[in-house]
Amino acid sequence: MHYHEKYRYFFIFVFFLFLFVFLRVMACMSAPVCLIENDENGKLCVGKQAKDILDAIKEPVVVVSVVGLYRTGKSYLMNRLAGQQSGFALGSTIESKTKGIWMWCVPHPNKKGHTLVLLDTEGLGDVDKGDEKHDTWIFCLAVLLSSTLVYNSLGVIDNMALEKLHYVTELTENIRVKAEGNQDEDQSADFMHIFPSFVWAVRDFTLELKKDDELITSDEYLESALKLKSGNSAQIERYNLPRRCLRHFFAVRKCFVFPRPASTKDMRKMEELKEEELESEFLEQAKTFCRYIYDNAEPKVVSGGRTITGAALGNLAEVYVEAIRSGKVPCLENAVVSLAKIQNVRAVDQALESYMTDMLCTAQLPMDPADLANLHTVAEKKAIEGFITMSFNDNDQIYQQELMRKIHNEYQDLCQQNHEASLMQCEAVRLEVFDKLEKGISDGLYLKSGGYRQYRDMLAQLAEEYRARTRSQIMCEEVLSTYFKAKEEVGNMILQTDQSLCAAEQEKEVQRLKNEILEQRQRGLEEQNRLQEQAFRDMQRTHDEHVNQIVCQMEREQERIRKDNERVLEAKLREKETLLQQGFQKEAARMQSEIDSLKTDMNKQEESQPSTISKVLDGIGTAATLVLPGFLPKVAGYGLSMLSKLLR
Repeated sequence: MHYHEKYRYFFIFVFFLFLFVFLRVMACMSAPVCLIENDENGKLCVGKQAKDILDAIKEPVVVVSVVGLYRTGKSYLMNRLAGQQSGFALGSTIESKTKGIWMWCVPHPNKKGHTLVLLDTEGLGDVDKGDEKHDTWIFCLAVLLSSTLVYNSLGVIDNMALEKLHYVTELTENIRVKAEGNQDEDQSADFMHIFPSFVWAVRDFTLELKKDDELITSDEYLESALKLKSGNSAQIERYNLPRRCLRHFFAVRKCFVFPRPASTKDMRKMEELKEEELESEFLEQAKTFCRYIYDNAEPKVVSGGRTITGAALGNLAEVYVEAIRSGKVPCLENAVVSLAKIQNVRAVDQALESYMTDMLCTAQLPMDPADLANLHTVAEKKAIEGFITMSFNDNDQIYQQELMRKIHNEYQDLCQQNHEASLMQCEAVRLEVFDKLEKGISDGLYLKSGGYRQYRDMLAQLAEEYRARTRSQIMCEEVLSTYFKAKEEVGNMILQTDQSLCAAEQEKEVQRLKNEILEQRQRGLEEQNRLQEQAFRDMQRTHDEHVNQIVCQMEREQERIRKDNERVLEAKLREKETLLQQGFQKEAARMQSEIDSLKTDMNKQEESQPSTISKVLDGIGTAATLVLPGFLPKVAGYGLSMLSKLLR
């Protein structure tokens, strides 16, 4: 079957599938959809509609989630971030409107090539639910899935407000960073690496931002509220616990205070209010809040510094929810392993699909092998870029080697189809051009005195006509070489019956005929050598492209890891200085120990980078040696097999 016929239905299927997904995403994202909900058994599950939407997002995602007590105006902030007046349900009664976690995906207003994913969570502390563990899991999922976490509260940041944030003190009980190891040891640095930045939004704030009669910023207000008390009593420990957790888990902390947006009466219809009907101070603060989120919220990453796409976010949500459903504590290390398997399999499939689609659209067979190789290079580069963007933690290059083999097999198949098409075309021309000679042989036209010279001249004339018509075809000389060889016996028979030639002249012609066949065979071999050289160049370019792409990706990841380490280190250093200033000498000493450990880990990571890259290069080199040997014999054997069938 011809290559294009073989994949025609595949291409049509891919096109309509893409169109269906695109239209579905466009239709769905005009409004939020439920990402995390309860199934018929009351257990958490990932909504199919939301999962389908995330699966279609191939670019990095910036995930901003909002959590807080119910009826505190969380949804309004998320609507503002989406650039809309309405979308997430606001409600105007004491009943919590949002159930589970709702999602709204919009193009990021500042970061080109990124999608802003907004997660509006179910209000915490709704007494009608009677299931506090449910609230804990909603809070944990918001932390695990987001790159920026907004905590929304009313009034002021006081001890009561912090006690209501008791969910943060339970994070270490409900989330594990590592699958193995001592879970009792201090893991605050590990949590700080993977936890989102933290933004506290204080609503209906009526106080002046002053301390000791001096104006302070909202950030200073937050840090002042997080100041620890000295002492060892149980009461003081309860007081310090939520503050210590916020300081130890979240490297980046920010605070915004919002005045009331409107009168109590008007607030019941917030979705209907126009901007000019809102308090100007509230409106300005809301704009400042949105600008901060747009400018500072980072793309979502998992451990190892890998930025994830929308599709990966959906898979990650399923991994975490499945752990919760099975009664286990979500483990980030295990989640990354599971996510890597899912993502890498999908990355191989989608990269191969990209390659096949591009080649199917551009390759018009038969064509010059160099032109085909150039199309292959462009399509493969795009496929590899897509694979590396989507895959991660393929440390042993298992999936990359699989992609290399699959692309190689598809390219090999296409090269075979190119040989077949060229053989068919050359053979069709050969049949047409040499038809006159074949009829002369069949009619015995050359079995006479002087017939051999007539036969020889006709053969030479028709060979030049054939070459003129098939000069651009890769199998031109091979077809002619095989034809000359097939006519050797006929030529000798005509030569022997030509009485006009003496024995010496006949011997000379026999030798000349052999030389012509050998020369033509040499042309055919040179033609095949050029194909062989092209194949080796293709393989070298493939190897180089894989090496360049993976090394660039590793360097980007190493840079992200380095910046993340520096972010955590700076946070630890600031915390140490704060502890010293507040007189917590023992806590400062423990913090210094964490700092030293972090610096040691950073040095080890930098030292291991060259050996890791070397290992990658070895793995790709091994894949190339596994792929290359089978390429040429298969193509050559296929071409010669087809030729023998055509000449029967």
